[in-house]
Amino acid sequence: MLTNHTLDRLHAMKLSGMADAFRQHLEQPSTHELAFSERFALLVDAEATHRENKRLTRLLQLAHLKQPACVEDIDYKHQRALDRSQVAGLVTCDWIRAHANLHITGATGNGKSWLACAFGQVACRQGLSVKYERMPRLLESLRIARGDGSYGKRLLQLAKTELLILDDFGIRPLAMNETHDLLEVIEDRHAIRSTLITSQLPISSWYDYLNNPTIADALLDRLLSGAHRIELKGESLRKKTPEKTPVLTERDHGA
Repeated sequence: MLTNHTLDRLHAMKLSGMADAFRQHLEQPSTHELAFSERFALLVDAEATHRENKRLTRLLQLAHLKQPACVEDIDYKHQRALDRSQVAGLVTCDWIRAHANLHITGATGNGKSWLACAFGQVACRQGLSVKYERMPRLLESLRIARGDGSYGKRLLQLAKTELLILDDFGIRPLAMNETHDLLEVIEDRHAIRSTLITSQLPISSWYDYLNNPTIADALLDRLLSGAHRIELKGESLRKKTPEKTPVLTERDHGA
């Protein structure tokens, strides 16, 4: 009876991790030989791990990452000018904490989207909030938000996210209202949040792509100042291989 009461109290206090560990300890005679302080420390560790896993799950769900990528699976063998030491520095996520931006450019199939999602995943693992958006869909959602009165709320949500991933920048021409919306998003984040942009266009072409000198000057000043850059080279990762067993790696997801 006392055991059930203890488990009920732990669950009532939202200590589910500790409750599960306590139940497991009762079923494992070997733990009974440990000192009280040692058993209690194990229970506290179990609760901490449970909460960390729960937070990670929630952050990944909110991030809506396009691909299940992780930095441990990055393919350095493919010749695309990907610098291992640079990636190692970015994996620490210190650039996000410093509110810097990251731009990943390269041809179709070089793994831009996959790499962006890998950086997003490692950011979630470090407790940072992430949101993945394809540029065309984001701009369409902002257009709709203007019409239904939720524009301000939508901008506020984007501004609060610690890492905003904007995938497929430059994939199609922008209308005038879209360039204004994009400037609003970046202006709200400038120097207080980080933005990761992927694009097939080289950065040198971004000014001409925006096709509006005033907005281009303002937007690129905020995006490019002090930003980290990865310029992928070489052939597509999507080349078909004769492997029979489908093992999903970065090469399979090159985007």
